[in-house]
Amino acid sequence: MSHVGPLLALQIFSDGVGSTLAGLPQLVPSTAGRIAVTFAIGVAVMALLARTEWLHAIEPEQIPQTLWHVFVTFGTMVLALTGGVAIVAVWGLSAELLGVFGDNYGPETLVRIGISLLFLIGAYTMTGLVRQLIEEIAETRSSLGEHEREIAFRIGQVTLYLLAFTIVLSLWRVNVGGILVGAGFLGIVFGMAARQTLGALIAGFVLMFSRPFEIGDWIQVGEYEGIVTDITIVNTRIQTFDGEYVMIPNDVVSSESLVNRSRKGRLRIEVEVGVDYDADPERAAKVAQKAVSGLDDPMSVPTPQVVLKRLGDSAVVLGVRYWIDNPSARRKWRSQTAVIGAVKEALEAEDIKIPFPQRELTGREEAGGFVLAGDDTGAEAASSEEQAPPAEAASDGGESS
Repeated sequence: MSHVGPLLALQIFSDGVGSTLAGLPQLVPSTAGRIAVTFAIGVAVMALLARTEWLHAIEPEQIPQTLWHVFVTFGTMVLALTGGVAIVAVWGLSAELLGVFGDNYGPETLVRIGISLLFLIGAYTMTGLVRQLIEEIAETRSSLGEHEREIAFRIGQVTLYLLAFTIVLSLWRVNVGGILVGAGFLGIVFGMAARQTLGALIAGFVLMFSRPFEIGDWIQVGEYEGIVTDITIVNTRIQTFDGEYVMIPNDVVSSESLVNRSRKGRLRIEVEVGVDYDADPERAAKVAQKAVSGLDDPMSVPTPQVVLKRLGDSAVVLGVRYWIDNPSARRKWRSQTAVIGAVKEALEAEDIKIPFPQRELTGREEAGGFVLAGDDTGAEAASSEEQAPPAEAASDGGESS
């Protein structure tokens, strides 16, 4: 008996709504008028939805912020639903609509619909609260970047929606277990058909937790090098120094060798220069180091260094090593150009020669000439020359006899 009163009130409410909706087609009898009313309602609903973010941003003093978000969300959904029902009623379809929800199922259906809407609205509202909670945590922890915040929000959003839909399906006495079993088999089939996509998805979560790079970092993945512009769960996007945008799957990023040139905020660059063998390499190294220390781009700490690297074919090779902060491709090439120019000018001022590539050719005499393999004539001639006595010795021997 306690349920008779609410059900009777719902029945009276549905009858009143039905009579009101049934009278709307008489107010707009012409087709042109109905089209105009439909267009006006659609524009009003779209304008309301476009102002939803502005309404959420309002901070009333008398109402708590969380309650205000719930009120705005619920009001927006109610007004959008009212607009849809009004469009249906203007075209004379309200009887079919009320027949589906009233005559066939009774007032209990309206209760279930109301509870289902409340759960869905609650899930939508909770996603906003989850985003605010993640933003507050990210403000206190610098380790959470934009990529990690977005993925955490999406995971929380999907979890809340799945939970809300599960409760709604249970409310309508739908066999959730059968749906889960079917979804499991569907997931297996989908996983077999999209192994590469799932691999990239899993690699995206691995990159989220390992965090080898952030948006704006200068990285090199295999043959691709550039600035990271976007990181998603499936792929990573970089802009090369040629102005091209490259989309690399995350499974490729995790399997290839990765170089992050801006991870520590500085980058070491080396420029090789050769000096003549006649020059003093220690003196040339001091001259080059002094020239680099006077430039703006190289960092003063760590100080630039010049080391003797190797003995080249034409010169003694020096390695000019220096560091730059906030590394980028533009700063790298600019500093490298300045260092090469300054070192060349300083060495020329000290009369230290930077030699051109050169070769030194020398010759030597071959005793007995060249002997080809298999040439018996040459071999016999060489042996006869070795065995024959000198001519003067032979003549002396003849005279004595």
